[in-house]
Amino acid sequence: MNAVTPSGFRDVLFDEARAREAIARAVQDLFAAHGYLPIETPTLEVMDVMRAGGRMPASPFKFFDSHDDLLAMRPDVTLQVARMCATRLAGEEGPLRFRYTQRVFREATADYRAEAREVTQCGVECVGEAGPSVDAELVALMAEALRLAGVEDFVLGVATVGVLRALLERSGAAAPWKDAVLESYHDSDFVALDRLCDGAAAGAAAEGDPGAGQAAPAYVEAVKRLARIRGGREAIDEVRALVAPLGCVADLDAFEATFALLEEAGLADRLLVDFSVVSSFNYYTGIVFEAFSPYLGSSLGSGGRYDRMIGAYGTERAAAGFAFSLEQAMSAAAAEAQRPDAAERPLRIAVPKGSLNAEAIACLEEAGLNVEGLANPGRALVISNPGVDYIIVRPSDAPVFVALGAADCGICGKDSLLEAAADVVELADLRFGGCRFVVAESAGTAEAIEERYRKLGSMRIATKYPSITRAHFARRGTQVEIVYLHGNIELAPITGMAERIVDITATGTTLRENNLEIVEEVLASTARFFANPCALRTDDRIVGLARTLAANAPKHTYAPIAGATNPATN
Repeated sequence: MNAVTPSGFRDVLFDEARAREAIARAVQDLFAAHGYLPIETPTLEVMDVMRAGGRMPASPFKFFDSHDDLLAMRPDVTLQVARMCATRLAGEEGPLRFRYTQRVFREATADYRAEAREVTQCGVECVGEAGPSVDAELVALMAEALRLAGVEDFVLGVATVGVLRALLERSGAAAPWKDAVLESYHDSDFVALDRLCDGAAAGAAAEGDPGAGQAAPAYVEAVKRLARIRGGREAIDEVRALVAPLGCVADLDAFEATFALLEEAGLADRLLVDFSVVSSFNYYTGIVFEAFSPYLGSSLGSGGRYDRMIGAYGTERAAAGFAFSLEQAMSAAAAEAQRPDAAERPLRIAVPKGSLNAEAIACLEEAGLNVEGLANPGRALVISNPGVDYIIVRPSDAPVFVALGAADCGICGKDSLLEAAADVVELADLRFGGCRFVVAESAGTAEAIEERYRKLGSMRIATKYPSITRAHFARRGTQVEIVYLHGNIELAPITGMAERIVDITATGTTLRENNLEIVEEVLASTARFFANPCALRTDDRIVGLARTLAANAPKHTYAPIAGATNPATN
């Protein structure tokens, strides 16, 4: 017997348990003082009920009970509150105010990190009331709750989803294009967003892109610009100037009124108007907000208005709320105590080794950074220059360092970002390091491979990139067995280990020299500049660097490779 807890779960011993208890009690007392009543929701929920609420906030644990019902351990409390208000409380007059401290359970979603799969959420929900005063109350409550948890240094990213939805609805674009735009916002992939908008503006999408239909160029440009508007009150003015001539002000007036109330409450220095935070769950209908600490790699919590979610279970009612992770808040508070000089620390950039190294260094130097010693670091793994630390990593590791907060931003190929599936924000295509992923097989074996697939219903594929490979063949509906290799992939079909390979090529020379021929394109890849979501919202240096790198990108060697089937990665 191995007497350990399951991965992602842990025991909480008495010292930490006392601290958690004290914080939870103080936070719940705060919520109670504002009229929020305690509730508890079940640990298990019928899976169909969870799905009805819209985009799931995380991957839940799922299993069948003895009645063959598919159940989920709650990954979020808000969906349960919506179900409860639409059923047991359907006849209750509002407003209804609830508070809770409950455990939520989420399956690990990334291979690169040992994620906590049990998290304590502290939150509130206000049902049956809308307007700037309620929205401001919720944002202010979240700020005060974080302070009670010991977090003093944080930023609240705020925006409203109404503006983006209005632009898309009035744009005249085809539904697939609008869905792809929303997905780019959800994925924080603003390189993909730029491509979608540039293709629509040009009137002809690249092969494999969802067509934009008859989208008006002014709306397309506004959709593109909105994601990068950020700042204080002036950012609201910038958004208004952008969307008012298009008739897409939507709920911007209410959002501005909410912002003014938060300024009056003394939160102006905590607020960051940032329309990229609308990449949250798709059940939000108005204001959205998210709390970021400069000491952590992931957010402390989030919230917003979800006026239509309760309608998925019954009659629609106005609703809004938020929740934050008790564990995250305690971690941020502890980090503040240990590193109070976060604002003065160097910007940490993950720089790739290998074929991308020289051009990555050249880009950073063009952007005005001191790159002395970076080209020849010897055995040093970190090069420290005034104002910046360069963390030298393998390209495949760069997304992991950035996602986990060990680096604030970094450079690597799009292929590495896809393979890692890391939670980062893609900010700029640097337009160098072009290569393509291809499917290849030994020359003259196509007919035998297809015949074998017809008989067995599966194909063996060797690759160094299992995630990309699996996703490609899943899109094609082809059943495959993945053979994961670290090098010399070309040997697999030569020795009969696998029928085909998925690998990177720039010229195809190695494939030809080993009598392999390309069967199809998978995707094309170039170098990207990307950032940690929290670092992006708490360190203005990253925004400035991204703008400079993007402006310099057209100077670099760029040769688009025709035939790629995934437009978001071209």
